[in-house]
Amino acid sequence: MNERDRRTSLTVNLGLISNIILSILKTTIGIFGHSPALLADGINSSSDVVYYVAVKIFMRHARKPADEEHPYGHRQLESISAIVVGAFILTTGIAIFWESINTVYELASGTAIGRAASYWALLIAVCTFALKIFLYTYTRTNTRKTGNPTLKALANDHFNDIMASLAVIIGIVLGKFGWHWMDPAAGAIVAIFIIKTGIEIILENSGDLMDSFPDEDFRAQISDVTLKIEGVRDIEELGIHRFGPHYIVNMTIGVEGTISVSAGHKIADEVEAKLFDHFGSGLSKVNIHYHPSIKATGDNI
Repeated sequence: MNERDRRTSLTVNLGLISNIILSILKTTIGIFGHSPALLADGINSSSDVVYYVAVKIFMRHARKPADEEHPYGHRQLESISAIVVGAFILTTGIAIFWESINTVYELASGTAIGRAASYWALLIAVCTFALKIFLYTYTRTNTRKTGNPTLKALANDHFNDIMASLAVIIGIVLGKFGWHWMDPAAGAIVAIFIIKTGIEIILENSGDLMDSFPDEDFRAQISDVTLKIEGVRDIEELGIHRFGPHYIVNMTIGVEGTISVSAGHKIADEVEAKLFDHFGSGLSKVNIHYHPSIKATGDNI
């Protein structure tokens, strides 16, 4: 296991252990401490445990080396894993929101009797808030060091949990002042953050699987570096594939039609070398195809 995979595994394991403890505490205290908001947050943590286990399975397979069927390796499983995380988060958020709104309605209509949550519920919510701040900071740090999209998804979920815990704390405190409906209402607010995070994770990582560019600046830099090389008249096709923390660039450049094959190869090799110099370890492979230019000199893609 290399340093990137070791750091990823450590981050996932820490999150898994933390969520196991939190799910037990929040669910138990949420039930016996009469806090719908804390119970909703406990259900969220229980869901976290399930997808953390799924993430560990995906990460183990993502470390497999390239083989005949997967010549670029298995790192795409990192983006797939992130989508799995997003799907779990989204489903959990919808379920919690529905249950919380029902509870608010029952309290407002008088079909249910409100009860103030215990101080134990408040204590667990405060501890969760503090722990999630640490986990968010730690996971974000390792996301920057590894470039792993799954860790980014987990960091977003930790931030979601920070906001959720804050909502729970507010709901419990207001419930103690007699506003019992605020506790389940806080659960609904928790659910909104959960749903938003799930949708964002799914959309972002679906883009990776569909080979979309990270951003327009990335595309512009590739074009700028390439078009400055002598002999490159234009870029006719530009594609990118993401595999884990690295990108593979596939490019078709236009060159003068009268030059020799050897001269064309030399230009293509220079483009490849310049892109590696510019982007460093961010690129794992650059494939350059060239043929006679069909555009005027200086045109871009």
